[in-house]
This record gives sequence, structure tokens and C-alpha cells, in this order.
Amino acid sequence: MNLEQEIIAIRRYIHQNPELGGCEFNTAKFIESKLKKLKMPYKRVGKTGVISTIEALKSRKTIALRADMDALPICEKNTNIEYISKKINVMHACGHDAHIAIILGAGKLLCEKKSELKGNVRLIFQPSEEVSDGAKSMINGGALKNPNVDFILGIHVNPWLKSGKIGLKFGSMMAAVDELTIEITGAIAHGAYPQQGKDALLAASIFVNMIQGIISREIDPIEPAVITLGKIEGGDAYNVICEKIILYGTVRTFNNKIRNLIKASILRKLKAIEMAYGVKSVFCYNEIGNALVNTPQITKLCIKTAKKFYGEDNIKILENPSMGGEDFSEYLSVVPGNYIYIGTSKDKSTSYPWHHSNFNIDESVMLKAAEYVAYTVEQFLE
Repeated sequence: MNLEQEIIAIRRYIHQNPELGGCEFNTAKFIESKLKKLKMPYKRVGKTGVISTIEALKSRKTIALRADMDALPICEKNTNIEYISKKINVMHACGHDAHIAIILGAGKLLCEKKSELKGNVRLIFQPSEEVSDGAKSMINGGALKNPNVDFILGIHVNPWLKSGKIGLKFGSMMAAVDELTIEITGAIAHGAYPQQGKDALLAASIFVNMIQGIISREIDPIEPAVITLGKIEGGDAYNVICEKIILYGTVRTFNNKIRNLIKASILRKLKAIEMAYGVKSVFCYNEIGNALVNTPQITKLCIKTAKKFYGEDNIKILENPSMGGEDFSEYLSVVPGNYIYIGTSKDKSTSYPWHHSNFNIDESVMLKAAEYVAYTVEQFLE
């Protein structure tokens, strides 16, 4: 089996056997079995995280490569492939299976040149990216220490880039991700006698409309920000004044000034709703992850190696950031680094968006991605 066949086989095994965040026990064991064959020492970080280090004879720097491991609670609909998920309602719909395969492939290539490397290479296989706490747990568990990592690279397959293309971006690439939960409590009453209650549903409806004005009227129009309320629950019956409503949502921003402004404005509007409608509220705001901001110097180096490896015509320099989130940002809060998109769109079947039940990739790009990552590591360590 050549390296391309091996990378594809790894990806397909993991695709068939997906595991949700925090439950990647079989995936971790599988990765460890591959590292063992490469005679690479490895250790667990937490329950399912795995790290392995290629220790160079001439150790001046340490570069880390990160691959996420977890799948999503989605029922796969790719019935035309033989490696469809074996688990009901669990699927690798974001390409983490490919990330593992690519980084293991790059690891094998670098192992073969261990005697020539001028620095160490740390492979980080991280759980729980989709629930946004995996990177922090790996960092807290020492994934960037002993030896200390000087900089880090992350990869992600991208269905909006054609196969053979590579996407790179300077500066802010993905948004900070915050989660908000709001409880609005009034007083129950018969629907025919609304004056006897405090209508939490009415108050919540007014509040939902009020916060939409934060983006359009309180923030500089050139500052990207999003407030989305995606779920609402409450009420007892069609003819009962609603006693309690719970709202769930997310806020996406790129700098802490705007982040804090939105948080303060939401709280201020909640207080106004309390006064106006005689209800009470509970506001829970959770800062899940920071904005992903690439290090300019590392991005320049990645572009330089991409030009030599992919060719200048196949490099896409991304202009606009994404409002999506990615906990690779947590590593970049500690060490310099860069996040790289690998184009995987060949036809309709490989162009479905992330988190889609028909998500799939063009597997022919994985070998080159592994070779590019290994080549970039070698150049960086020079």
C-alpha cells in the first residue's frame, strides 16, 4: 500500500467509525496504532486527546501540526459510498476524518526525514472541536510544552475551494464565538384575562426585535458582528398567558471592544424589558472561543511554500473573514501560527457545505496536502 492509499484508507476507516466530542476513544486508539507503527512515541492528553513528537537530532525549534478528531450528531445520507458511517445519527460532516489522515501522512513523511530535520515536530490530535472546548483542554494538558512549541499550523478541508487549490488569509480569519441564554419570567394567567398576568412571551418578542438594532445602530458599519437567536422555548397552552420563555443564541465578533459592547447592550435592553413589562430575567453569556487571527509572518511563509508546491495560480488569498468559529484560535492565543484551507470540491458530490448530511470530499487532494504540510514544516525549520 503506497502513502496515498494509506491516507485514503485511514480517512475512510475514521469516516465509517465517527465519534462525538469527548467520546473519541476508538479514534484515539486507532491514531495511536498508526503512531506505533511509525515508532513515534505518543501520550494521551485527557481522555481522548493524543500528542506525538518527532524529536530531531538538531533541535532548535518545535513546530506543531493540529488535527481535530470529533464528528457531528448528523445522520449521513451518502448512501452511494461504501464507507458511509456505521453509526446512526453520527457523521464526519466537517472533514475531521481527512484532517487526521493528512496529518498522519505528513507525520510519516517527516519521520522518514527525521535525521535531516532541524527541529522537532509535534502532532496534536484534538478532541471536541465541534463543542469548542477541545483546544483549551489540550493546551491545559500541556500539548504545547515539553518541548515548548514555537508555532503551529492547522488545516481544514474546504468545499468552497476547487480541488488542487489552497486558501490562505492574513489576520482575522474566523470570529469569536459566544453563547447566550436568556430566561424571561412573568406571571401565568388565563388567556382570556391577560391583565391578571405578566406575559413573558410578549416581553420576549419585543426583546428579540430590540436587539436586532444593536448591529444596525450601535456598532460601526465596517465592524463585522452577528447576533443570532436560534431557539426559543416556553409556554403551556394556546389559552394561557406565558409564564416563562427561554431564548438561546450566539454572538460573533472579531475584537473584544465590540464583544463587550454587545454584551452590555443586551443586558441594558433586558433591564428595560423588565421595567416595561414587569417581568424578571436571567442573562447567561458564555465566551466560548476567541477570534482566529493568523500571524502575518507565518502566513507569508505559508504562501511562499504554497507557491513552490502548489503553484501561484492555485493559491487563493482570502479577502474576507468568516463569521464561523474554530477553536484553533485558542492555540493562536498562546503561540504564533496559521490556519490553512485545502480545496476539496471536484463535483456536485464534493461541494456540499460543512455540517451537511451529504458532506464528502475529493480524496485525491489528501496526499498532496500531506506533502505540502511536511514540506512547509521542513522549510520553516530551516
